[in-house]
Amino acid sequence: MASGYLARPEGGRGPGVLVVQEWWGLNPGIKEMADRLAAGGFTALVPDLYHGELAGHDEMDKAAQLMTEMPPDRAGRDMSGAIDFLQADPGVTGGGIGVVGFCMGGMLSFVIAANRGDAVKAVVPFYGFPQGDSEPDWAGLTAPVRGHMAEHDDFFGPEAAHALEAKLQGMGKDVTLTVHPGTGHAFMGPHNALGTLDEQLAAQIWPEVLAFLHDQLD
Repeated sequence: MASGYLARPEGGRGPGVLVVQEWWGLNPGIKEMADRLAAGGFTALVPDLYHGELAGHDEMDKAAQLMTEMPPDRAGRDMSGAIDFLQADPGVTGGGIGVVGFCMGGMLSFVIAANRGDAVKAVVPFYGFPQGDSEPDWAGLTAPVRGHMAEHDDFFGPEAAHALEAKLQGMGKDVTLTVHPGTGHAFMGPHNALGTLDEQLAAQIWPEVLAFLHDQLD
């Protein structure tokens, strides 16, 4: 069972949101995003999918290694356990759980939403999505998805994002993946590890994210 970081809103009560980490691990950047969700009225939980391991922002090779060596089945159990935790928490309100993920966490947010369609009612993935063998059984995806992808992204390219969007829409899923012009991977990351932070765009997107989550979960 993973430990994690829990951020509560003012007053201690609000809809539950699972926050899924980037490939660095449970670091200050992902904790800040959870704190921002709490400030927006949500109970946000980040499970530590690396079980204590962490890569610094100057350790991309280590981050890639940690991501590669992370057992997918264990990550699935950890995320599902975090959803169960939120559902049982007396401070969590509303009719379902939201998922917000970044980079690796963006990809995993699709996976957990498809695997836990019973609980997940809103998904906001950032610059990450499953491709090829990593795609889940999409039959379980019932939540609306509002994704934000980068135009210049060597990890998750815009053509693949458009293809996945078209595929899922063709299956009757409520999925919109917006590719933001001129952006690079991790354009929301407060750590700016890749030098791609777009503060103006981040400030524009964030209120839309909060409004979407409240609309789906309250």
